[in-house]
Amino acid sequence: MTRTVDQVLSGVDLTGKICVITGATSGLGLMTAQGLSSAGATVVLAGRGPERLRSAAGAITTETATNAVETIELELDNLASVRSAAVEISARFPRVDVLINNAGVMFTPYKQTKDGFELQFGVNHLGHFELTRHLLPLLLNAESARVINLSSDGHKIFDINLDDPNWEQAPYDKFKAYGASKTANVLFTVALDARYRDSGVRSFAVHPGTVATSLSRYMSKGDMKAMMGLRSADRDPATAPPRLEVIPVEQGAATSVWGAVSDELTGLGGLYLADCAISENVAPYAVDPQRAERLWTISERLCQSPAARSVT
Repeated sequence: MTRTVDQVLSGVDLTGKICVITGATSGLGLMTAQGLSSAGATVVLAGRGPERLRSAAGAITTETATNAVETIELELDNLASVRSAAVEISARFPRVDVLINNAGVMFTPYKQTKDGFELQFGVNHLGHFELTRHLLPLLLNAESARVINLSSDGHKIFDINLDDPNWEQAPYDKFKAYGASKTANVLFTVALDARYRDSGVRSFAVHPGTVATSLSRYMSKGDMKAMMGLRSADRDPATAPPRLEVIPVEQGAATSVWGAVSDELTGLGGLYLADCAISENVAPYAVDPQRAERLWTISERLCQSPAARSVT
């Protein structure tokens, strides 16, 4: 039976811990922040719009009777905003014990970020990649930090084309683009853990399950049928997208929280988590260390020079 956030946090004391959560104004992010706050952590809500942030912070302080809630404005589709948010976090906090890269978009029509990246790749991966890179000094200051990247079993829909991550050559397909961005989340997890595990920063990718949140606002019934149609008869069952079973947000956020706090993960990293457990049900292409390192190099170059679109 799928656990809830409260069940995961039973008996856990996070007093003194500083946790940054993106997309924390609603859905999984807000539930995650509420849970971590209830266990005593200082939670930093990073998200869009001052009013939404104030509302989310108010909901948490009312629920948990704490004042340890901070807000940071963050627009993941704008790298200048990402860097500004990282600078502000660095000015206000001595370290970050847990970074939960929770925010994301799904199945969007073709759009570009402020920096000219395909929206799903830009928001789901590059925005979080750049935020994490700029917060690394604070994560390293924690001596034992964890980075949780929200991926999805949707990564099995499609691998990322490292020669064309921005869909400049292939015809755009919003389902495949989503799958590619979720694959990027797992590859980023693998590369991040490999680079920084010896310095005390461990990273995990999370499949939260299918949760009824605003993330699905771009989906129609026809879209759902089309997505399920990607389960072709000749596809390897081990890497096929699972049958969709909608779960409540209290359960959907539980695996992120478990990844952030569980003693069972001490000394581990670079893993894919689902249903509050280590999962082997991950596509091989998403955990290939050489591809993970190549994506890191590509992402670094794109974030440093968004105008340069050549990928080698």
